[in-house]
Amino acid sequence: MSVLTPASEVILRHQEQFQSHHLLFAGDLQDTLATEIEAASVRVHTNQYHHWQSLIRTLGDHASFGLTADSTFVKECDTLIYYWPKSKQEARFQLRSLFSILPVGTNIFIVGENRSGVRSVDKLMEGIVTFRKVDTARRCSLFYGQLEQQVQFDQNNWWHSYQVGDAIINTLPGVFSQDDLDVGSRLLLSTFDTPISGSLLDIACGSGVLAAVLGKNNPDLSLTLSDVNAAAITSSKATLKANKLEGNVVTSNVYSAIEEKFNWIISNPPFHDGLKTSIAAADDMIRMAPSYLKSGGKFRIVANAFLPYADLLDSAFGSHEVIAQTGKFKIYQATKK
Repeated sequence: MSVLTPASEVILRHQEQFQSHHLLFAGDLQDTLATEIEAASVRVHTNQYHHWQSLIRTLGDHASFGLTADSTFVKECDTLIYYWPKSKQEARFQLRSLFSILPVGTNIFIVGENRSGVRSVDKLMEGIVTFRKVDTARRCSLFYGQLEQQVQFDQNNWWHSYQVGDAIINTLPGVFSQDDLDVGSRLLLSTFDTPISGSLLDIACGSGVLAAVLGKNNPDLSLTLSDVNAAAITSSKATLKANKLEGNVVTSNVYSAIEEKFNWIISNPPFHDGLKTSIAAADDMIRMAPSYLKSGGKFRIVANAFLPYADLLDSAFGSHEVIAQTGKFKIYQATKK
C-alpha cells in the first residue's frame, strides 16, 4: 500500500463495505488509493492532470481528466467517494456537476480534513443529499448519504469576471484569484514597467491573468499558458478570448507538454498541494527552467518571502536577483547565460 493521505486512511477504515460496489473517486485526490482499494470496479475522475497521469498507468480508461465528468463514464457507478477540496465553491461546482449525471439512490461518501470546511457539506447540499457523519479520525470527517434527486447543472452559470486595467479576467470555482487579482500577482505585474517582446510562457497560469495583462500591454508578445488544473485551462482560454488575444493554452505538469524555448518564463507558482505546503512543483519549475529559455531569456516569479527559492535559483542559473519585494512577497529574476 502506498503512502496515503489522512482522508484516504479514513476511507480504508470502511473498505469492507466497498468490496461489492462500483466506485467513482472524484474531488481533491492526492494519492493512489483508488488503484489499490478492493471493489467490484473503480473509476476515477480528476481535474488535476498530474494525478491523472499517475492513475492511468494502473486504471487506463477507467481514469478520466477534465473539468467535469462524462455521463457515459460514470453510468456503471453506484457509489461516489468524493475528496473535499479547500474551496467550498469548488466543492459545490464539482458535486453539483456529478449530481447532475449520477442516478438517484447513488451512495455518496464525502471525506476531507476538518479545517477544509468539509463539515459544511450537509448545509451546502441541503435538499439534494442528507448527510450524516459516519467517522472522525486523523483530523478528518467522513459523511454518508444517498442522492435524493438529480440537479440541473450549467457550467455557464458558474463564471466570475473582473478587470485588471484593460484586461477582462474570467474564472471558474477553484481557480487561484477567482474573485480578484491577488497581491502577489499584482506585485509581479508591477515589475513589467517597460515593454517586452518575444515569446512568453505563463506557467501555472490559473485564470491567465498574468499573460492577459502582459499581452494587452505588449501586442507583439507571443503567449503560451500552461497549468495542470482543468478549471484553470478552461478559465485561461476564456480570458484570452475575452481580450481578443491569441495564445496557446497547454495542459502540462510543469514542463511535461512544453516543447519550445522562450524569451520569458513567468509564474506565481503554487506552494500548496491541497492544504499542505509543498514546493515540489516550484522546485521542478525552477530547476528545469534553463532548458526552456533561449539564451538571455529571463525567468521571473513571485513568491512568499519565507520560501527557499533563492538557493534553488542559484543552483539552476548560477545567480539571481530580487527586483521587488514587500514584507510578504519577493519578485525573483534569473537570466539564462
